[in-house]
Amino acid sequence: MKSIRRQLLVALLGTISLALLLGAFAIYKSTLAEVDDLFDYQLRQLALSLRDQAFHNAFAPATEDVAEDFDFVIQVWSPEGVRVYYSHPHKTLPGLVQIGYNTITTPEGNWRVFASQLNSLVIQVAQPLKVRNQMALRTAVHLLMPLGALLPVLTLMIWILVSRGLAPLDRLAKAVATRSPKVLEPLPEQKAPEEVLPLVRSLNDLLARLAEALAAQRAFIADAAHELRTPIAAMQLQAQLVERAGSKEEAHAAIEDLKAGIHRASHAVRQLLTLARQDPDMSAKPFASVSLVELTRSVIGDQIALAGAKDIDLGIEEADEKALVLGDTEGLRILLSNLVENAVRYTPSGGQVDVFIRRQEDSSAFIEVADTGPGIAIKDQARVFDRFYRGEGTTDPGTGLGLAIVKTVADRHGAKIELNNAEPHGLKVKVLFPKFDGAIIQKAKLKS
Repeated sequence: MKSIRRQLLVALLGTISLALLLGAFAIYKSTLAEVDDLFDYQLRQLALSLRDQAFHNAFAPATEDVAEDFDFVIQVWSPEGVRVYYSHPHKTLPGLVQIGYNTITTPEGNWRVFASQLNSLVIQVAQPLKVRNQMALRTAVHLLMPLGALLPVLTLMIWILVSRGLAPLDRLAKAVATRSPKVLEPLPEQKAPEEVLPLVRSLNDLLARLAEALAAQRAFIADAAHELRTPIAAMQLQAQLVERAGSKEEAHAAIEDLKAGIHRASHAVRQLLTLARQDPDMSAKPFASVSLVELTRSVIGDQIALAGAKDIDLGIEEADEKALVLGDTEGLRILLSNLVENAVRYTPSGGQVDVFIRRQEDSSAFIEVADTGPGIAIKDQARVFDRFYRGEGTTDPGTGLGLAIVKTVADRHGAKIELNNAEPHGLKVKVLFPKFDGAIIQKAKLKS
């Protein structure tokens, strides 16, 4: 696991060390330039100080001990180019050069030479450049030694400052650790640093959504338990009636009631499972191009037997073959099946249920299911999509989950639902899907 503290420390120390190295190089170059100027000045002054000497005869060179301690080499040349004096006989010395400053290369290294005219003689004072380089390096090292000695102290200070800078993250981690499913209070934003504030806000948003999800889950479990308690209690009572039946006719009637109770309980469980599978936070199926006409024909084929048992005219009234949507085929089938099944269930015998598949001007598609049933009261329309909600006048033994499932699937697909009561009676449910160009999916399939 990577440590931000360690990464910051390494990065800062690495940057400081690099800066020190660059600074050392810059100090060395600057010091070398200063030393060059100083020694050039000394070369000239030493050469000028010899102008008062008389060089009629060659001087005896300095002793070896003195020569070793003397960084400067003095040479005197006659007009014929003959060296009449030299102070270091044992070294490879530069030859006669032009008047002024010169840099000469010899087998023993580079030399800095200053030549001065003295009547007919030329006085040369030379110095090895390595002497200057060594002095510049020693000066730079002496200047940087205090900084090097402070590096451990600097490391400790950086560690302390980085730890203090990351302290808000530690406090934030502790604050998050104290939260539990029962207590999901938002994290305080007042003392959060500006850099940490977006994270705090994101966590608060996550905690709020988590609280909503847990509340919805608890409500769902409570409603489901309440919804299942009634048919289960009824089945227990019907089972007791079967045991106490005094005749075959009574036993047969009790068994039929028991079967009906089992059917209602099974239907409720299936609806609950369907609702859980279609929850937007739980579904992750990839979307594809879906033909609403083909889907509607398949759904009507499944519901035609139920409609025929009630003598209800069920069919497609209008179909646009180009009506395509981007979605989950199974989810859309569940949506349309619930709409058609609800319409057939609440439409009285001899009624009519029509399905329309159309496109709007912007090419977006919609499905409309119209029936001749009692419709939905205006005051109930805002709540019919709530789980387990049933209007006051509802007598059908349903679960109250059909339209909740429709709403969940529609939300997954970004679709909108409109409810309108028809005249003189009946209900129209319209599901409007977002605009989708089916050619995009077809091209993608061809490329793959």
